[in-house]
Amino acid sequence: MGVFISYILLGLSLAAPIGPVNAAQLDRGIKGGFFPAWFVGLGAVTADAFYMLIVYLGVVHVIDTPFIKTFLWLFGGFVLIYTGIESMFSAKEIKASNRRSVEPLYKSFFTGFIMSITNPLTILFWLGIYGSVLAKTATNYESSALILYSCAIFIGLLTWDIIMALVSSGFRKILNDRVLTSIAVISGVALIGFGVYFGWQGVLLLTNN
Repeated sequence: MGVFISYILLGLSLAAPIGPVNAAQLDRGIKGGFFPAWFVGLGAVTADAFYMLIVYLGVVHVIDTPFIKTFLWLFGGFVLIYTGIESMFSAKEIKASNRRSVEPLYKSFFTGFIMSITNPLTILFWLGIYGSVLAKTATNYESSALILYSCAIFIGLLTWDIIMALVSSGFRKILNDRVLTSIAVISGVALIGFGVYFGWQGVLLLTNN
């Protein structure tokens, strides 16, 4: 049980660092409430599951090529910059006392999925973290234990997703319009910042190849 809990904590630690998905969840939470923020996280977790499967099947080399990584950096940068600009422009429409703006949940899910699936850091992340977990677990345990501990990582990821959705949607209940607008603008700036970084990395890869 102790090992299982440690893998749940690993999942939490993987999701917790501030990144584009967390910024998008914060933005969706204060604008649309719990479910849009939650579905952004679910989209990201789905992308994590895809990369986890890639690592598990041992075919990560297919997406770990210079061409694919350059495409992911550039496209990921575009997605983040676009989302950040959209967030900043819609920030002025936030009103704490008004009915929450309704965004289709599939759009929130797709936003989280695209942000995570086009993030080359996600590939390196799962290759390094999950790859080492895979090697260690395969050495010490049976394959059924590997599946169990992989599920524990996902429990951690989903737990953080729910925490972020609760916190971001809760902000709307306790903060005034000006503060909510400021948070949305900051989230948008953060997304643009991540996007510029992604794009620059893509340009560097493009010029070096």
